[in-house]
Amino acid sequence: MQLILILLVIAGGMGLSVEAGLLGPLGSEVGDLWATFSIFGVGAALTFLLMLFFSPRNSASFFTQPSWTLLGGILGPIYVVILTVAVPSIGIAMTMIGILAGQVFKSLMIDHYALFGTAHRKIDSKRIIALIFIIAALFLVAKI
Repeated sequence: MQLILILLVIAGGMGLSVEAGLLGPLGSEVGDLWATFSIFGVGAALTFLLMLFFSPRNSASFFTQPSWTLLGGILGPIYVVILTVAVPSIGIAMTMIGILAGQVFKSLMIDHYALFGTAHRKIDSKRIIALIFIIAALFLVAKI
C-alpha cells in the first residue's frame, strides 16, 4: 500500500509541473490573478462534482471544524500565483525545485514538532542530507 501511495504522490508532483507549465502562458495572456482564479474555478467545479457523486452524505460539515484547518484555502491561491509569476521568469524546473526545497524544509519541521496533529517523525541525518541534496539541485539548475 505504501508503494502505491508513493507512486500516487509522484504522479501528483508531475501534475503540479504540468499545471505550472500551463499557468505561465495563461498568466501572460489573461493576467496572473485571472489565471489563478480560472484554475481554482475549474478545480472547484470538478471537486463539487466529485463530492456530489462520491462524498459520504453523513460527513461532518467543514463549518464545524476549527477555522485554522481552513488556512489551506488561503495558501493554495498564494502558491498558484507564485507559480504563475515565477515560471515565465525562471522556468518550470527551477520553480519546482524551489517549491520542493520549501516543501521539504517545512515538512521536516512539521514532522519533527508533530504540528497540526501529525505523527512525530524526528529529523535525523538522512533527512538533513536529503534536504541538502535538494538545495544543491537548486544551485545546479540555476543559471546564476
